[in-house]
Formats: sequence, structure tokens, C-alpha cells
Amino acid sequence: MINRSVLACLPFALLAGCGDSAYGPVPVKSTPPPRAVPRTPPPRTVVRPPAIRPPPPAQVLLVPGLEGVIGASPADLVRQFGPARLDVWEGDARKLQFTGTACVLDIYLYPPSPGADPKATYVEARRQSDGKEVDRIACVTALRAR
Repeated sequence: MINRSVLACLPFALLAGCGDSAYGPVPVKSTPPPRAVPRTPPPRTVVRPPAIRPPPPAQVLLVPGLEGVIGASPADLVRQFGPARLDVWEGDARKLQFTGTACVLDIYLYPPSPGADPKATYVEARRQSDGKEVDRIACVTALRAR
């Protein structure tokens, strides 16, 4: 059997192992830091801007009966239909809107070449009441008659 005095000293003996040794503190070895592994940069992606090309020529609406409208300048259109209700610019394109009791007429003007004055190239017509499409030529005729 184990002597009681040995059991009484056992906790002190265990604690003694936690302190400094007779020769000073016991060095603790740690693991070295991980080595820096040279990273290869990700491959470069070169993004080139698209080539700047002049815009294509405007598509002209060629409908018999719209000869006085298609190709007209803004001043010509004002002479035909009176002051525009809307005059909207977007870049070098322009939209003039003319209204009457019969219909709403939207005329789109684009420059025939870069830097040139815009000319009427496209026409849309609709009823003022519900926005349904109506005959373009009938709308032009009705607006000219006012």
C-alpha cells in the first residue's frame, strides 16, 4: 500500500514539474511559421474597347403618301403641322410630336451623315384616346388640315 505521506506530497510533486527547472526556464519549442510560397499572379485578361465605327446610315421609311414628311427638316415639319407638342433630343437623334383631335404623330429625325442636320426618317401615328396605331397617311392629312 502507498504511504500516506507519499500521497500527501504527490500534488506538490506534480506542481513542481510545471515551474522552472533547477537550471532556469524550460524552452518551449514551437512550430516554425509556414514558408511563404511564391504565388503566381492570375493570368491577365486584356479587355479592348470596341472599335469606334461611324453609325450606319438611318433607315428611311419609304411609304407612298409620306413624301412631304420623310426627308423634311424640323423647320419644314413645323411649317406643315405647327409647333411640336414635344421636342426630344437623344444624342444626335430627335423626335418631334404633333397632336390633334384625330391622332398623335411622332416623327423621328436622324442625321443622314455624322455632323449633318437631322432629317425625318420615320413616322408613327396613334389615336390620342387609347394609343392604338392608326394609318400614318390619314394622321398626316388630318394634322395638315387643321
